[in-house]
Amino acid sequence: RVQLVESGGGSVQAGGSLRLSCAASGYTYLTNCMGWFRQAPGKEREGVAAIFTGGGDTVYADSVKGRFTISQDNAKKTVYLQMNSLKPEDTAMYYCVAGALDYGLGLNVDDYNYWGQGTQVTVSS
Repeated sequence: RVQLVESGGGSVQAGGSLRLSCAASGYTYLTNCMGWFRQAPGKEREGVAAIFTGGGDTVYADSVKGRFTISQDNAKKTVYLQMNSLKPEDTAMYYCVAGALDYGLGLNVDDYNYWGQGTQVTVSS
């Protein structure tokens, strides 16, 4: 069993920044990667960023490259998502995810079987 708890969501103006946190607990040895997905009302769930927890390799959606940064603190079993230059289209529920990938790091939803409860991010123009 793996538990994921997100925090750090909120409301900001366009151009502002937020930092999301995800604390993992339980049998975390069952996973080797963590990341973030988001979903806005009426839109498909979208992979945002992921990190290989054993080596630090990362992957980002094209829509957030250069603006978002995923990082980790292994001692705290915590993953972060630093979001800069936020845009109204970034508004969504953000979910922390974890999984065990057999091949390359990616943003396929089926690769992540553990999900947090989500934290809301709202960006106003």
